[in-house]
Amino acid sequence: MKSMNIFIVIAFGLFSCDQDQARMDEVATTKILTTKTIEIDQQIDGQLVSRSVLIQAPPVSDATAKYPLVFAFHGRGGNNKYWVNTLRQFTDAGVFIGIYPQGHLNAWNLGTEPSTADDVAFVNTIVETLLTYTNVDSEKIFALGSSNGAGMVNTLAAKTPHFKAIAPVASQLIASIDISTQTKPVSIFQINGAKDNVIPIEGGERFGHSFFSAHESVRRWAMQFGCDLTPSETILLGNTSLVFSGCSDQIEVQYLRVENAEHNISAAYPQLWQHIWTFFSSR
Repeated sequence: MKSMNIFIVIAFGLFSCDQDQARMDEVATTKILTTKTIEIDQQIDGQLVSRSVLIQAPPVSDATAKYPLVFAFHGRGGNNKYWVNTLRQFTDAGVFIGIYPQGHLNAWNLGTEPSTADDVAFVNTIVETLLTYTNVDSEKIFALGSSNGAGMVNTLAAKTPHFKAIAPVASQLIASIDISTQTKPVSIFQINGAKDNVIPIEGGERFGHSFFSAHESVRRWAMQFGCDLTPSETILLGNTSLVFSGCSDQIEVQYLRVENAEHNISAAYPQLWQHIWTFFSSR
């Protein structure tokens, strides 16, 4: 009987060791994305340039959770630090992890900017890097951008499969962005200020680009994704909202015209960022 008890103790000890080893292996393979700055090296004009990406994660991360990612792209002349406080209410609440890349020469290369960087390749590398972390939800990656950054998110939607939804703010499609080659339907929420005198809502030539009107821009997205081209129209807090439904893959195309807004739309419409996240999170 004594020898049997010894065997049981030894067997239990071995089982306990196996459990401990399994937990250690799990910890070793867990790679958690936290608040930090990462650097992505890229060749630009024959020079190796280190480009920063700010990561803003919840202060207390749940290692077992998978967080949506929201990329945010600054306007021309801006920088990625702008987004830290702008979107902090969401990252601090644990709603998503914010990903804020820095444009080379403080701009996104849409063809006429001072930067000649391949920004699509830059973002592709960022996404590949982020997907190595275990607390990232690969099915819920979103992008918003303001002004020149809005042009960047339009470009990314046209040229990459990464994003479930985008929100271009204070800009619209330009003629050089070819969305006819888009293969992956993506939900669009475009927001423009009716009094914008930087990128006019009616379109035209500006900054070396040929802008479609805001309405034509969103109609082109809707047409590309097979939506009903007769949108439902509502008035939201005095602003005009258009929703194109019946699109392929159950995506949706929306347009919000903020009547009293200039180029800085959030000044006239403080609900802007919450409205965008509500759109993203419903996808």
